[in-house]
Amino acid sequence: MFPGEIRPLVGAATGVLLTQQTAANLHAAVGDTVTVDVTGRGPVDVRVDGVVDLPAADSLFQKVGVPPGGQPTATPDNVVLLPDALWHSVFDPVSGSALVTTQIHLAPTAALAADPATAYTQAAGAARNVEAAAAGGAVVGDNLGAALGAARSDAAYAQVLFVLLGAPGAVVGGLLTAAVASAGADRRRGEQAMLRLRGATARQVLRLAAAETALVTVVGCGLGLGVAAILSATGIGAALGGRALVWLLPCLVGALVAAVTVLLPAWRDLRGARVHSVQVDEQPVRTPVWSRLGVDLLLVVGAAVLYLKALQSTYTLVLAPEGVPTVAVDYRALAGPVLLWMGLGLLCHRLSRAVITRRGWTRRVVQPVVGPLSATAASMLSRQGGRFARATVVFALALTFAASTATFTATYRQQAEADAALTNGADVRVTVPPWTVTPPQTEAALAATPGVRGVEPLQHRFAYIGADLQDLYGVRPESITSATALQDAYFVGGTAAQLMGVLAKDPSAILVSAETVKDFQLQPGDTLNLRIQDGPGGTPAAVPFHYAGVVKEFPTAPKDSFFVANAGYVASATGSAAAGAYLVDTGGTDTTGVADRLRGVVGTSATVTDIATTRRTVGSSLTSVDLSGLSRIELGFSVVLAVAAGGLVLGLGLAERRRSLAIARLLGARPAQRRSLVVAESALLAVGGLVLGALGGVLISYDLVAMLTGVFDPPPSQLAVPWAFLGTTGLLALLGLAGATAVIVRLTSDPDPGLLRS
Repeated sequence: MFPGEIRPLVGAATGVLLTQQTAANLHAAVGDTVTVDVTGRGPVDVRVDGVVDLPAADSLFQKVGVPPGGQPTATPDNVVLLPDALWHSVFDPVSGSALVTTQIHLAPTAALAADPATAYTQAAGAARNVEAAAAGGAVVGDNLGAALGAARSDAAYAQVLFVLLGAPGAVVGGLLTAAVASAGADRRRGEQAMLRLRGATARQVLRLAAAETALVTVVGCGLGLGVAAILSATGIGAALGGRALVWLLPCLVGALVAAVTVLLPAWRDLRGARVHSVQVDEQPVRTPVWSRLGVDLLLVVGAAVLYLKALQSTYTLVLAPEGVPTVAVDYRALAGPVLLWMGLGLLCHRLSRAVITRRGWTRRVVQPVVGPLSATAASMLSRQGGRFARATVVFALALTFAASTATFTATYRQQAEADAALTNGADVRVTVPPWTVTPPQTEAALAATPGVRGVEPLQHRFAYIGADLQDLYGVRPESITSATALQDAYFVGGTAAQLMGVLAKDPSAILVSAETVKDFQLQPGDTLNLRIQDGPGGTPAAVPFHYAGVVKEFPTAPKDSFFVANAGYVASATGSAAAGAYLVDTGGTDTTGVADRLRGVVGTSATVTDIATTRRTVGSSLTSVDLSGLSRIELGFSVVLAVAAGGLVLGLGLAERRRSLAIARLLGARPAQRRSLVVAESALLAVGGLVLGALGGVLISYDLVAMLTGVFDPPPSQLAVPWAFLGTTGLLALLGLAGATAVIVRLTSDPDPGLLRS
């Protein structure tokens, strides 16, 4: 009924079974006889049939009914599993003793809800129902509810990440759609005025605009939902399901974008336009109200304040109290990224417009491209400052979205890996039972295993500082980084390389956890006389150390109090160089296969764990969320968006560009010179978009990571930048821009002077 509770290692899967730790402690193998001393009855001899591992040992040996924090810190070292008949023959004589307890394991028969919060409520209610039915004769330990309780917060984090990563892309896509739709605003205005001149009523014109809006909505929603269905069917995206909201919401958003960009301008023009306004005159250039009020600067400053606040304090982004069915999400934490996105968009518009309207500067920039037509090019671009600024904003925001999404995803993946690496220690860890002296050839045997690149022994001792017993880890500072990654964020007072160098230079130096430094009021250079145990029941030996730095996290170490010292110094002071674990580097490949081969090498004398298994079973509240599906969609969409933005935004205002080129033709510009005018505009757009997009990507990435620093464990010391992806995305965006430039050059190669009369 519970096949995952017992994992056979050696021998039979049934009968008298020893756990791997017990077999190592007793040096017992299959076929050996072990003696169980039963209180109240005396010793009983049993023959070992197999050695097993208990993946769910924590739930098997939990104390049911104790408050949070009252559980034992570790499972029992010695565990013997007996078949039911043998157990009754041994323990029935003492069944009335308080030492004998009975556990009944139950599995739910009804399917739980897909939502973790709802499933948690269902599981908790079922557990209370069993407790009521037992009428006080049993205490219920709700392991399923505990797991779902953690999953509630994970699901809430997933929602927050979806908002952070998905919403900006949707907004940028909407802006791109609006920019493309608004490119035909002048054409629509002229056509509507012509219809009014020929007798059409305002209601008829508005109906035509509504029909165009409906057509755009139907075609756009059909294509979008079709692509979504294909992605879902191929497994790239999540399953869409049959819920109406999943299909209806995108259609409503698409209809809103179409209405704002097509129907609303038509209605506004009908209210204010006159019949004789068939010819579209150039509108006077006005500075937007938000620009005069400095709204963009205020938004950026507000985002900066929230960013600094996030760095200086920790907060709980998702709160899921134990026993409470509701999950609280502090959406105020999203204010920083939202303000920054809005501020960057408006600031890009301000900067682009300010640059392009300075004709002297624009003339000097485009002169290498257009030559003697630099003044004409500067005048053309300056007169189209609003359109150029909108195009630059859309292009820059598309690149910002691509850069920030890729950087955050890479950093997220890096921290998820660091979280698992802290728990497991390395790609594979071989843990030796406490106080066990391994043969000298153990390290060489592990290193000779196929798939192993390197092996690093890690000492594990226990040391008293005052009356407080803490873990002490002995490392070889010159080679510890060959098997495991040490981030600078793990240390205070220096980088990882610097503090490992201190341990190598001064063997008596020691790194102390931040909690111990605070509790014992330590100052750098203080002497610490630690009493280190050299074996079970042995007399602790006093060993002097010098406090050299603070360590906050370390592979395999607990999260509160521990020491890191030079392994050679610990060995010489205690007379034992025994390793508590071996950290095995596989290069990050085939960790599960290497772990299986190492189990064949060490047998039952040690426990072997791999990082792939650890990654699935541990994780902080944030990094336990799998971003692979969302990241594939987001990164793919960001590339398409950047390429589309590069090509489409340049095509905005094609009619205005034709008129400008017609003027240039009348002024005597040759075809090559007219082509250079288009190329100059494209080059300015490319430079402005790339520079502003890169700047925005850096700022958004830092803001996202800073906002989530309080829930990263450990926090990242630096961003993980996927240079290959960013370079490819930028190149594709430039290719899209170049393709659009070629098309525009072709369409405007022979401008009609008659356009000047339109």
